[in-house]
Amino acid sequence: MTLLDNFILRALLAGLGAVLAAAPLGCFVIWRRMAYFGDATAHAAILGVALAFALQAPVFLSVLGVALAMALTVAFLSGRGYAADALLGVMAHSALAFGLVAVSLIPNARIDLNAFLFGDILAVSRFDVLVIWGGAALILLMLWWRWSSLLIATLSPDLAHAAGVAPRREQMVLTLAMALVVAVAIKVIGVLLIGAMLITPAAAARPLAASPERMAVLATLIGALSVVAGLWLAFLIDTPAAPTIVAVAAMCFLASNLWSGVRRRARRA
Repeated sequence: MTLLDNFILRALLAGLGAVLAAAPLGCFVIWRRMAYFGDATAHAAILGVALAFALQAPVFLSVLGVALAMALTVAFLSGRGYAADALLGVMAHSALAFGLVAVSLIPNARIDLNAFLFGDILAVSRFDVLVIWGGAALILLMLWWRWSSLLIATLSPDLAHAAGVAPRREQMVLTLAMALVVAVAIKVIGVLLIGAMLITPAAAARPLAASPERMAVLATLIGALSVVAGLWLAFLIDTPAAPTIVAVAAMCFLASNLWSGVRRRARRA
């Protein structure tokens, strides 16, 4: 028996891998105000699950393909006169609805939708852990490689053009990373909670960070704390693991904002 035969250890490693992928990317989601973009990409993953079962294809590759197609479609349409919030709202909910309908039409398919909607971190396999950490490594390498370009394109498209950086290209890099996060995290925290884990740790880190790099590091640490504490609480009080992890992250967000408010008042006094 190896260490990875322990389902608790597998769950912990899977959660930490998902956080490594999602938390730094979540900083760009907040800076660019792309929260609904993440939801639209995540909701499309259910359609990817349906296609995987219908075609007997690997779930990871099918979800990645559909999430990427949705992300590219949203990125393409949002720059052509469509109101971004309305477009993303329609596409996010439509993608989820079409995915659920497609799943119901697959004959003799035994699909636990709750596992994909809300995550089933306690049921991840050793292969799932390897896929999650492989995806996290790719995302971290991508962000490290493009960090300066992504940051300048986020802060000022005009300044990016002057520096020889193409904002549209950097948008595509984020789009690819977002689709990859959805594909690796769907088994851990589920379609409906992926957006929360993208945004909440980064939002909790924002009041405490003095630079973009510190915010990314703090978001990762807060996400890791949420995974560890959330799993512990889930076992302690017998609650669903993935929602408990998100709830802990939300408490971290509340605590960081309260602490930031206290510090501001102390400085004024």
